[in-house]
Amino acid sequence: MRVRKQKILVTGGSGFLGRQVLDQLHQAGANPNQITIPRSRDYDLCTLEACQKVVDGQDIVIHLAAHVGGIGLNQEKPAELFYDNLMMGVQLIDSAYKSGVEKFVCVGTICAYPKFTPVPFKEEDLWIGYPEETNAPYGIAKKALLVQLEAYRQQYGFNGVYLLPVNLYGPEDNFNPKSSHVIPALIKKVHEAQIRGDKELPVWGDGSPSREFLYSTDAARGIVMATQFYNESEPINLGTNYEVKIRDLVELICDLMEFQGEIIWETDKPNGQPRRCLDTQKAKEKFGFIANVDFKQGLKNTIEWYRENADQV
Repeated sequence: MRVRKQKILVTGGSGFLGRQVLDQLHQAGANPNQITIPRSRDYDLCTLEACQKVVDGQDIVIHLAAHVGGIGLNQEKPAELFYDNLMMGVQLIDSAYKSGVEKFVCVGTICAYPKFTPVPFKEEDLWIGYPEETNAPYGIAKKALLVQLEAYRQQYGFNGVYLLPVNLYGPEDNFNPKSSHVIPALIKKVHEAQIRGDKELPVWGDGSPSREFLYSTDAARGIVMATQFYNESEPINLGTNYEVKIRDLVELICDLMEFQGEIIWETDKPNGQPRRCLDTQKAKEKFGFIANVDFKQGLKNTIEWYRENADQV
């Protein structure tokens, strides 16, 4: 699928990942004048009418838009996360098929995997159990879109692909403590503790879970590569195959930010899924994607950006 002359719709194109995807599309030769970014103030993608309008006349849809957040938001608003993500995706896919879109690229979530998926997570294991309870409504809503794309391919021959990026991080991330994920939340927490002169740093959980993180530019490059070169129904992981325990992550961020205080583990708070680490072989085999950014360097970049922009985010 060439992107040079295609009309491309990027939902969520003004967001954290979306801005990186736009940059990668430009690098791949896409015409900026042929790329459409529907803004939430103009289009409520939870409504059918908005979905029908935004896909009209498009050749490719890259669906990044999502109502998403960390464990806290998932516990506070599980119904909203389920409804919004399901309705956006289901109606966009159906509208795209009916309007003659050539290809639909759906960016799913690592939260779709079962709670106790064998590590490293293989795409074939998506259906061996129920997702981790704290984010199951969000994960199942996004997982349903994979089923829809497979059904539309089987019945209509619709070219829809489904990608499973692991936890993302990088400059320009969401640092709002009410909805941010673990890395930006920790960076903000350490920064503010340093400003106040705190000697302790409270952190949710006991530090035992592990996570894998993908730098936002790497994730965007993988999405655009799949847009160009992948046309199969099988879901594809996007990650680094590098696993780090939350305890080690917190200590690394504190070290990089030169925070000398004591880490206090709030063990009455939930840990989330016990382990996350992806098998990334299929992305390499199917369309040549390999993550490039070193984790420690990616953290340094993110910390530097946040410190320079802390007053604005």
